[in-house]
Amino acid sequence: MNEVEAARQRHADVLLKIEGLEVHYGGVQALSDVAMSVRRGEVVTVIGANGAGKSSLLNAIVGVVPAQATTLWYAGADVSRMSPEALVRRGVTLVPERRELFADLTVDDNLRLGAYHRGGKDGAVQGDLARVYSIFPRLAERKRQRASTMSGGEQQMLAVGRAMMTKPELLLLDEPSLGLAPLIVQEIFRVLAQLKAAGTTVLVIEQNARAALNLADYGYVLETGKVVLSAPADALYNDTRVREAYLGVVPKTDE
Repeated sequence: MNEVEAARQRHADVLLKIEGLEVHYGGVQALSDVAMSVRRGEVVTVIGANGAGKSSLLNAIVGVVPAQATTLWYAGADVSRMSPEALVRRGVTLVPERRELFADLTVDDNLRLGAYHRGGKDGAVQGDLARVYSIFPRLAERKRQRASTMSGGEQQMLAVGRAMMTKPELLLLDEPSLGLAPLIVQEIFRVLAQLKAAGTTVLVIEQNARAALNLADYGYVLETGKVVLSAPADALYNDTRVREAYLGVVPKTDE
C-alpha cells in the first residue's frame, strides 16, 4: 500500500475496504494480494487490459466467485462470507458485464424485480420507477417491451435502472460501456455522474479509461491480477504509464 492510499484510508469515511484478496480458478491465480478502498460518496474506477482480473474482483466482492481475503469490510462489517442476496439487502448491487436481464419480461417487470427484496412497498417502488424513467426516457417509451427485443444500449440502460431500483449504497458496474455506440456511452456516463451527485458510491470496472478517469475521484490500475498503480483519478490520467498504456497517447521522441 503506497503512502497516498494509506493516508486516504486513515482520513476518509471508508465504505468498502479490501486487503489481501485472492481468487483462484483451479490452478490459475486471477487475483493476488489485492488491496483497495472506496470512500462513501465517491466514484472509484479500476482500469486494466482484458484478462487483468477486473471482473473477478467485482464477482469476489459480491460473493459470486469464492475468494480468500484477509479483510473484506463493508460499512464497518465483515462481509467476506455473506451471500450475494444478503449483500443486496445491505445495499451492494452489481451490474454484471452480461447484464443478466430477464429476457422474456418487459422493461417495467425487470425494473420492479430490482425492488423485490424491499418487500412490496408499492408507494416507494412507484416513486423509484418514476425516477428511473425520468433518467432514462427511452425506457419509459419501451416499458411494455420485452428486454430481449431491445438494443444493446437499451439493455444496458435497463440493467443500470434495475440496479437503481435496489436502492444501492454501493453500486458496482462491470464494463458498462462495453460494445456500445459512443452516444450511448455518453448517456451511461451522464447517468453515473447523476448518481454520484446524488451521493451514491460507485465502483466501476471499465476499459474506456478516459471516460472512467474523467468521472472518478480515485483509481486503480490492475495488471495480471495485481494492483500496480493507485492514485487520485486526475493523477492517474496524467501519469505517463497510464497515458501510454490505456489512453492511446504516444510518447514524444527526440529526433
